Amino acid sequence: MCQGSDKCRFFLIRGPLVGHSLEKSATKRRLLKIALVHKRLDLNGGTERDLFRTAEGLRDLGHDVHLFCSEYAVAPPKNTIAHRVPVIPFGRTVRLWTFAWFGHRAVERAQYDVVVGFGRLAHQHVLRVGGGTHRGFLERMGQAEGWPRRIWQKLSPYHLSLLAIEKRQYANLNSKKILAVSERAKADIVAHYAVPAEKITVLYNGVDLERFHPRKRGEWRDQIRRRWKIPGASPVVLFVGSGFRRKGLDRLLSMWNSPSLGQAFLLVVGTDARFDRYQARAAVIAPERIIFAGRQEAVENYYAAADVVVLPSLQEAFGNVVLEALAAGLPVMVSRDVGAAEILRGSLAQGIVDLNKGSQGVETKLLWLLEQSKNLCWMQQARSLAEEYSWANHFHRLEALLLESCQSSVGAHT
Repeated sequence: MCQGSDKCRFFLIRGPLVGHSLEKSATKRRLLKIALVHKRLDLNGGTERDLFRTAEGLRDLGHDVHLFCSEYAVAPPKNTIAHRVPVIPFGRTVRLWTFAWFGHRAVERAQYDVVVGFGRLAHQHVLRVGGGTHRGFLERMGQAEGWPRRIWQKLSPYHLSLLAIEKRQYANLNSKKILAVSERAKADIVAHYAVPAEKITVLYNGVDLERFHPRKRGEWRDQIRRRWKIPGASPVVLFVGSGFRRKGLDRLLSMWNSPSLGQAFLLVVGTDARFDRYQARAAVIAPERIIFAGRQEAVENYYAAADVVVLPSLQEAFGNVVLEALAAGLPVMVSRDVGAAEILRGSLAQGIVDLNKGSQGVETKLLWLLEQSKNLCWMQQARSLAEEYSWANHFHRLEALLLESCQSSVGAHT
């Protein structure tokens, strides 16, 4: 929490910050010592990538950024300070509890202006909810998969532990701020825990507008298609994500033997614990027209090869894939259960589908979007919308929220 004026550092900036009406004259802006806490730093996985990018963004704004993780799959961003949180490596349930405990103790020993928790940390000043509540997730997956799944969830020590830590996270909110990545995630918290809506601020994720750009089509469209033996004129539908069932890949696979999609290719980028099983099923449904590319580091090149991006998730608090597709100038078909569907407007909002209406409605929408992908106006609308969600805009807004949280903490303890 804030330590008083003797700990503060200041520098001068000129001009307005995004989302703030500051004086045009020079304005003092406070620099913070910030702890970002999550079990793993990686460039795979939505929350892990968001953690890495947040460390970079706050560092670039001049803040003193410290990372607390138990695993570092990649090197931390330059000019940030990494701390390793010890865990007891006896199964995921033990690792979960020991990270929640030792992570809290590690940041408590040092003096940080603000502690931001990205995962299962028992105490933090700012709780970032990037995946909705675990309670809500279990309910939706239980409904989708039936009673065997529901029984397993009720008996699993891991899921029971997650629920216990989550319950503690949403208690004692006097000096805590909650950041949700969408209105859907915010509603999920309010529905499952006694959290006043005014305690939760929605902050949508950002997108790298240079990495994901329509101009990459000229360089990579043909290369990626040749690599996977996709004819140049064939329509390509791109699915990006890991954890195939939750993200709705089963529904897509069941559509791919339809005569209406007889010329279309489904390109799947990502992985799953049952990867081989999905490949075998795809080989029966549509041999050679469903391609599993696995995890790809340069995923932006696969957007360049696609005509439409799909994300028919059963549950998705945000869905960075949506912003990445828009930045690449592509139409998106997304289920109403995806938080990022909230940002779609105008013609682009016609890509939102209701999964409860069955596969026929989803297929009709997909065919229509494949036609629209040839329309230059759609590319321009998609890119224009993505530009509103640059990472620069996101981090200026995040910075303001962290400063506000810091000031609130001072008020709560004076």
